[in-house]
Amino acid sequence: MKIPLQLTGLSLCALMVGAVSGQAQVQVGVSASALNNGYMNVFNLPSAGGGYQFGSGWGIPDLTANFAPTTLTLGPNTIGDPASYWYTPSGGPGAVGNKVMDANLYSETTGLYVGVNLTFAGTVLQNTLAGQLAQGNNVPWTTVAFIKDFDAGYNLIGTTTAALTPGDFNVSLLTSADPTHHIQYGFEVMGSDIWATDAGQYGTVVIVVPEPATLALAGLGAAALLAFRRRR
Repeated sequence: MKIPLQLTGLSLCALMVGAVSGQAQVQVGVSASALNNGYMNVFNLPSAGGGYQFGSGWGIPDLTANFAPTTLTLGPNTIGDPASYWYTPSGGPGAVGNKVMDANLYSETTGLYVGVNLTFAGTVLQNTLAGQLAQGNNVPWTTVAFIKDFDAGYNLIGTTTAALTPGDFNVSLLTSADPTHHIQYGFEVMGSDIWATDAGQYGTVVIVVPEPATLALAGLGAAALLAFRRRR
């Protein structure tokens, strides 16, 4: 298993050079303590027009996302409500999903990663979910890493994504310098809802969670860099 070192002494020097030249470079990685928010957007099926239904905070296990000591596993979206709103004709094993669910697992800060070139990087061990078609409605799953820049009223100002293909991923965004902006980074799984007992046939995404010592080094480098920026 390859676990990438998020910040080495050499890369930290590169970050500081970026800061001196006027554009701070900050790198973040995969961490259970940072990726501690869940949000779900719900849409009608494309066959029903694809209209937006609602969005709300969502429990991380319900996304479906599961942290283990060295991995993060993302699965297809499930919901235990058997109502016909969610399933056709109703919920149960083999039921056809009646909605498209956009699950977001993410970190959010306000006024921290602003005015920097922020990079979110990590390693995908496997992805057997992306592109799978849900039975009955043929809606495919998409899986990405993202960075999003929202203004104070949560209007999306900028975003960047990268598909979660096996191997290293890396997404970067030059964020606004406005200290009221909310910066999010994390993972997004979008596809049909399915009954929980049917989930196993569709696969998962498995992502490396670096060792705590590696994360501590990355956090130290980012903190030192941001402190440097504030003193300028």
